[in-house]
Amino acid sequence: MLMKNGYQELVSTLSMPVELCALYIENAVRDTAQTYIMNRFASSNTDLLKVHEKDDHSIVTLADKESEKAITEKLLERWPDIPVLSEELSIKEQERILNHHSDAMWVLDPLDGTSNFASGIPYFCTSLALIINKQVVMGLVYDPCRDEAFFAAKGSGAFINNVAIDEWQENKDLSQVMALIDFKRLSAPLASAIASEPPYRSQRSFGASALDWCWIASNRCQIYLHGSQKLWDYAAGSLILSEAGGVSSTFQGEAVLQCSLEPQSVIAGTNAFCFEQWELWLDAIPS
Repeated sequence: MLMKNGYQELVSTLSMPVELCALYIENAVRDTAQTYIMNRFASSNTDLLKVHEKDDHSIVTLADKESEKAITEKLLERWPDIPVLSEELSIKEQERILNHHSDAMWVLDPLDGTSNFASGIPYFCTSLALIINKQVVMGLVYDPCRDEAFFAAKGSGAFINNVAIDEWQENKDLSQVMALIDFKRLSAPLASAIASEPPYRSQRSFGASALDWCWIASNRCQIYLHGSQKLWDYAAGSLILSEAGGVSSTFQGEAVLQCSLEPQSVIAGTNAFCFEQWELWLDAIPS
């Protein structure tokens, strides 16, 4: 994987070249996804999924748990001093890691898009990010259905299966773009305003936040709106988008990345031109 120079802090933390780290985590995530996620997804035996509802009414499957355990073990085997903050940990354990290991930690969502996975819909992924001193410095999102690995290291650009994502993207007018919008987590007035007079050509809602970021980064869709994402939803994807030349912010115009468990809203565009048009249109909606 081609990369630029200038990662002394990252190399020091990982105790290996960035290229080798990228290869290690990509292999670990890909192997885990194929073993624990795709084998169950491809099975006609629904009992293998073992779907359970969590306290927040989202669902978790055996594949979430198995892949979380496998990836965590591989990361800790290589970097025992860097803890893994995973979506499936208890809130108490997540808070402990955030409060005591903000200098360096992995952020993992072993299976983003669990509802799609459990329903047989091929749109889900594994997301992994490395945060050092409250900055995302490395991100990987792996889509096992398409065997696509989206990767970025801070200052290095973004890649799909080791091929660089071109930072230059066409400056499409807002009326010609494809939007990714999660209406479920928007306020009723905002959702109604968008639905009644949509400014874009067409809209989709796929149901896997980390992968959504990558589809914006790769210009498959051009604008994005989501009302509530957790750290493991956006950590890796936001870096990949940024390194691909995209732009994002919260609804309040602040940086999306916050090293906390508090959910963040997201406005994003595949480039600055698309983002600014989208942001201006949203700002004009009466609050």
